[in-house]
Amino acid sequence: MRTRRTRNRRARTAEAEKKAGTRTRLSDWEPPSAKRVLDLTLGSALLALTSPLLGAGALALAARRPPGGVLTRSPRIGLDGRVFVLCSLRTRRLRLDLLSRLPHVVRGDLSLVGPEPLAPDDERNGADPAGTPGAPAARHWRQELKPGLTGLAQVRSRSGMPWDEPALLDQHYAEHHGVGPDLAILASAVHAALRGAARGLARRGKARLSDTDHRPSGYSTAEEVGSVGTD
Repeated sequence: MRTRRTRNRRARTAEAEKKAGTRTRLSDWEPPSAKRVLDLTLGSALLALTSPLLGAGALALAARRPPGGVLTRSPRIGLDGRVFVLCSLRTRRLRLDLLSRLPHVVRGDLSLVGPEPLAPDDERNGADPAGTPGAPAARHWRQELKPGLTGLAQVRSRSGMPWDEPALLDQHYAEHHGVGPDLAILASAVHAALRGAARGLARRGKARLSDTDHRPSGYSTAEEVGSVGTD
């Protein structure tokens, strides 16, 4: 009888501990931030849309058998100083290297918008914008924010403004980030990419044009030489 009571007491204690642990885990759970929701929804949609293009690019690279393989792999510093391996397609055509990082956005290693992902040995991990090594403020804001697929510094990199230093822009974004600024930066990045693609197509079109493109059909250089000789 005593053994049975002991077993029942132990069972009730275990069940109570289990319920208490469940309540603790539920109380520790926090809903995802609006920035994470944006990263997950928009990142997943972009990954689904670009998967055929990424697959074609990977197959084209595999056919060429580049040294080192189809992907580049490099360690980067993420949130809270955690190191992760950043994988990218080994090409910059159509910004496929950038788009191939979308799985990192979905997993949570990267954000759609944020500072540039830095290597562990990059001195900017422990330096302030003025270049003072070991500044704790610089370490704090970089570790409190996920690196991004694109960012304010990347969008403004070609503005030519002398005060648009990448470190200052990254720190400014870290202090004022949010869904609104993220959407504005993403819109600027897409606009810049489309404008760059249009300029590239225009340059290619001009390079293919020649004087013969403007001559009437049936015109030949032999006729031109003959006319010059008769004069």
